[in-house]
Amino acid sequence: MSVLIVTGTSTDVGKTIVTAALAAAAHAAGRSVAVCKPAQTGVQPGEPGDLAEVGRLAGVTRTLELARYPDPLAPDTAARRCGSPLLTLAETVAGVESLADADLTLVEGAGGLLVRMGDFTVLDLAQKMNAPVLVVAAAGLGTLNHSELTTRTLSAAGVPCAGLVIGSWPVAPDLASDCNRADLPAVTGVDLVGSIPEGAGRWTPERFAESAPGWFEPAWTQRYLTA
Repeated sequence: MSVLIVTGTSTDVGKTIVTAALAAAAHAAGRSVAVCKPAQTGVQPGEPGDLAEVGRLAGVTRTLELARYPDPLAPDTAARRCGSPLLTLAETVAGVESLADADLTLVEGAGGLLVRMGDFTVLDLAQKMNAPVLVVAAAGLGTLNHSELTTRTLSAAGVPCAGLVIGSWPVAPDLASDCNRADLPAVTGVDLVGSIPEGAGRWTPERFAESAPGWFEPAWTQRYLTA
């Protein structure tokens, strides 16, 4: 089973659109893809969540959501507020393993690396599953600190970092964004392996799927998405 975990340097950096782009790129290479979102917050029962967006953009039909909480908070806090049991590491690992018949399983976290998903963090899940973690970063000011904190934490825990992806590359990048393309790999020691155009989540599924393979470095795609 090939598993790639997607985390962010913070919330709202583009994890869901990156996950959709990864799925579309793998599909374009002829791979079957499943996507797991262990904990969805800020969405009411019956409403479309992040997995619906991944399905719409990338055509993924094999998806798994393990827990949903209505408040837009960290999953453990949201669970306590609505009286639901905390999601556990054991049931999350079992859920991801239930998708093992897919060539590639993508797991999208919530918020950043150390956000409590229940009784565990994304870091704990990566350690338990011995899975690499792809870090989605912002383009502009502040991203160097957030990205280095995240990649240093992965390194200290012995978890392989699969690379950095800029979750939303501006149509008109400012000075900080332009500099960060070179500075991100320099300060983190981790390759910048892709970037997603700003607003790509609003594209038609056809345009999104056709364009997505070009947003990642070919050698990286071959290693993590098509191997």
